Order: sequence, then C-alpha cells, then structure tokens
Amino acid sequence: MSADPTESWKLTLPCTRAEAEAIDMGEGLEGFDPSPVIITSEEIEDDPLSWRLDAYFSGKPGAAVVAAVRALAPSSAAVKAKAERVPDEDWITLSQAGIEPVHAARFYVHTSANKGDVPPGAHAFHIEASRAFGTGHHQTTTGCLLALDAMKVRGKRFRSILDLGTGTGLLAFAALHLWPRAYATASDIDAAAISITEENADVNGIPLGEGPGALALAAAPGLEHPLLIGRAPYDLIVANILAGPLIGLAPTIAMALAEGGTLVLAGLLDWQAKSVTQAYRRQGLMPVSANAIGDWPTLTLRKRARYGAARVTRLGPGGANDAPGFGSW
Repeated sequence: MSADPTESWKLTLPCTRAEAEAIDMGEGLEGFDPSPVIITSEEIEDDPLSWRLDAYFSGKPGAAVVAAVRALAPSSAAVKAKAERVPDEDWITLSQAGIEPVHAARFYVHTSANKGDVPPGAHAFHIEASRAFGTGHHQTTTGCLLALDAMKVRGKRFRSILDLGTGTGLLAFAALHLWPRAYATASDIDAAAISITEENADVNGIPLGEGPGALALAAAPGLEHPLLIGRAPYDLIVANILAGPLIGLAPTIAMALAEGGTLVLAGLLDWQAKSVTQAYRRQGLMPVSANAIGDWPTLTLRKRARYGAARVTRLGPGGANDAPGFGSW
C-alpha cells in the first residue's frame, strides 16, 4: 500500500549541536521527494550535547528515508525511535510551530505560522522553514543581519555584493534592502537552495536579474561559476557557511574581494574564530569588528588596498587579470 501524502508523520531524535549545524546545511536528503522538513532545536541552553532533531514527513515515511534521517544524527544510534503519525494537522505548520519571529536591528524575519506584529520601522521578510540554511533563526544568520545593519548605520556604501552560501536568500535580500542600487549576487553549492531562494524572492518582492537593484543567482561550489567570476570583484562579500570551508576558500574569497572591500564571515564557533581570522590575515585582510550571539561570532574584515605584488582590478574568464584558485567547498 502506498503512503497517503495527506497524512503527517514526525520522527524525533536527540542530536548534538555539531550534528544540528551540519543538518541545517541541508545535506543528506537530496534524493528523496518530497524531502522531510528538518528542524533542530536546543534542549538545554549552552549544552552542546543536548539538542533535538524533529523530522516532518508528508505521508508515512519508508525505511530508506527514516534511515537517512537517522544518519544525520549518529549520536542517536542507540536510541529506539520510530516515526509516528500526527493526525489531522498541517505538517508545515507543525514544523514551524516553535519558530518565533526574529527581530534583528531593522529586520524582522517570520514564517507564515508566526508572523506576529511587525515592529514599527522594521522591514519584514517572510522566510519559511526549509532544508536550506539561513531562516534568520540561527545565531549565525542573525549575527550577519546585525553586522549588515551596523555597516549601514556607519554610512558604508556598496556597489557589488555577493552572498556566498546563501541558503534561503535572506542575507542577500537584507543587503539589497540596505543598498537598493547595488549589483547583488547570491550563490550556493546546493541547487535546491537556489530554487528556495527564487521562491523566497518572489514572496518578498525581490527582483531577480543581473542589473542594479536585482539579485543574480548561481548554483556552484565556491566561486566556480562564470557568473560569479565575471561579476567580481565585489566590495562586500557575506559568507555564512562553516569554519572549514571558510578557511579553505580564503584565497579564493580574498581574490574576489575588491581592494578596500568588506568581508563578513559567520558559521563558525568561538573557538574557531582565531584560525579563520588568521587564514584571512594571510590573504591581506584585517579584522574590523566582531560580534557574538552565544557561541557564534560574526567577523567583519577589510581587504587592504593595493595588497600584494599584483593589483587585481578585474576578475573574469578570458581577461588579463584572471584570478586562479576558485576552489570548491
């Protein structure tokens, strides 16, 4: 008997904070259609071993997808758990029931289930929970929103912006709200994240395209895409991914950043900040500021003007100043 897609099912497992962060990047469930919605939450504050994974399914899940979800949380291997039906309720609403709106500086991020009252003067973004990372409810995304707002308050202006590892598109949307005439680009290694970003752009009235005030999209590892290379150098790059890829991509990101340009990094834990900062110092970037929400710092750096023997003025295929080293993550 085939599964009834109108039924809602749920599987709950314990997990660790490290597993939750990896899960939020949306990996491991690409082959299932429809994919379950995965929500992770902190069970005990500041305890990295006490997190929870809730997986919501449209229809009774088969053994293969249950096994794939369990594989996302190896620490729960000894736990006996099975999916249970949640009767007569909308599984999307259930998955978002515990997600409260986020008010970060001038931004207000909400789902359809929990819009609440938009604070006076705040700009609201409607971002549903999904496999893509970056709903605004994780400290790393919130930290980036605060960093962007702080730069606007200080009078910073940007003409060319890249959101690397965009997830849901939220940070690119926020940057375009702050600098509405900029050329904005968003990319992600996961093609599903780009599809989700397109949907969110439509919901939030963000124009797509390659002109000023519009958002151009590309699915690519690192900056390995003609669009991303051709639109460089960027005077603002935001990269909310993970510490390992941030370190590995340091030469690539630094080369794509304009001289005097600003770089915002997140997705790292406090004990990883020193290593990440050192990787970018070696590429000629200097720390400007840092803010932290819990254990999750957001780093802002600036690229020294005229750094290195060869000054890059234009990156792009076929040009005299093509920059090597556009690696993957």
